[in-house]
Amino acid sequence: MITMTPSILIVDDHPSFRAMARALLQSEGYTIVGEAVDGASALTAVRDLHPEVVLLDVQLPDTDGFAVASELTRGSDPPAIVLTSSRDASDFGPLIAESGARGFVPKGELCGRTLAEALE
Repeated sequence: MITMTPSILIVDDHPSFRAMARALLQSEGYTIVGEAVDGASALTAVRDLHPEVVLLDVQLPDTDGFAVASELTRGSDPPAIVLTSSRDASDFGPLIAESGARGFVPKGELCGRTLAEALE
């Protein structure tokens, strides 16, 4: 079950985006439980930190966010996955839905409201 302000793991290979997302979401009351820079570290962080939500970049250095989302949603009691990218959701066709992700938020539109809407 996702609480009103869920715990979040931020997965992105760009330190500047992780810092911006952390500051923005924390200022809106979200708890950031950790950060990961690639798919492998994301899988480990989810196992160790048990976030309610994973904000997951589509393009990672070792794999893509779709593969990571598929892996995470296969487990028991998976976190909610919200994919993000500097590209528009329409660029990815059916990949977002097929990955098991709950939603998508463009990086330029990230805020507490858009994250909450993606989780609905």
